[in-house]
Amino acid sequence: MIWLLRFILLFLLLYIFYLSIKSLFNSSRKLDSARKHKRFLFLDDEDIRKNFFVTYQGVVFVGEKYMGVKDDSFDVISILIWPDHTAALKGLSKDDFVYLTEKVLEKYPNAKIHWKSPVNEFLQTSRV
Repeated sequence: MIWLLRFILLFLLLYIFYLSIKSLFNSSRKLDSARKHKRFLFLDDEDIRKNFFVTYQGVVFVGEKYMGVKDDSFDVISILIWPDHTAALKGLSKDDFVYLTEKVLEKYPNAKIHWKSPVNEFLQTSRV
């Protein structure tokens, strides 16, 4: 009976250790940490159906990928990006969005980048 209790306790401790290690390497934790420390992080899954996340200067951007045919092969041809919280955009300039666009194009060179509102309107007014 005592051996069974020791075995259960050992199993419970190993399971708690596994959960703590798993939470340390969780991608949402990395994203939140990068947002808090205002670092750049490009978090993307290879699955085309899943959105990617980019943090830059404390703002989280979400990108939606669309697949199509490019040069006789299937590839990501269009990307729609929007900020997670528009209030966090305060202080960003056109150069920041150009930098983000370049970083996304490094990963998906055949894609055309589209920004959702209010970033799209900001980029159109700053071009004039």
